[in-house]
Amino acid sequence: MTVQFNTDKTIDWSEKHNNHFTSLVKDDLDRFTSHITRTEVHLSDENGEKEGVDDIRCLIEVRIEGRKPTVTSDQADSIEKAMSGALDKMKASLRTILDRKNK
Repeated sequence: MTVQFNTDKTIDWSEKHNNHFTSLVKDDLDRFTSHITRTEVHLSDENGEKEGVDDIRCLIEVRIEGRKPTVTSDQADSIEKAMSGALDKMKASLRTILDRKNK
């Protein structure tokens, strides 16, 4: 499974972040790996450089073989929390989609 990160200019991103969050995404979606061809994670700061509550947005787009992309998102006050929330929603969506597909 390929994991690609896209960030806006206000998100401080490094190779260290890339490695850590790639592992997190792969571990969380491990159960679904055989069905996923690509995962894109979009991170943005909704308020730009201004301070704000729950201003970090994480949008996750997963491409499953033979289907349109599945998208979930979450907003929180940190990258970790936003990504965790979006991944939890994605796991629930993928469970539903793949359970229906297997019936």
